[in-house]
Amino acid sequence: MARDDYFVVAYRILAYLYACLKEGEQVDVDYILPESPALNINRDYWEYIICHLYEDGYLEGVSLLNVIRKRTPAIKLTDRVMITPKGIEFLQNNSAMAKARDFLKTLKETIPGL
Repeated sequence: MARDDYFVVAYRILAYLYACLKEGEQVDVDYILPESPALNINRDYWEYIICHLYEDGYLEGVSLLNVIRKRTPAIKLTDRVMITPKGIEFLQNNSAMAKARDFLKTLKETIPGL
């Protein structure tokens, strides 16, 4: 598994949103942007991940904007982006998410700053 593996990036995003929800903290959208130190991935890949997390019902507060000649929709995150109950279940019960969590624990960087 690598730092930019789909499930590692998805885990970081969902775990951060879940931690904010549980703590009653306002989400810092900058933390889950592609250029953030926590993710550091290219924008197209990030849009692909966010798009699928949203379409699969794991996120809310996301707007998808179709752009001509672009593989993935442009993404607009509102200040109310959050994990859904389905996202929490996916985060806690999916085997790929568990592998991503264990990978990040070995790097000691699951959710820096929280």
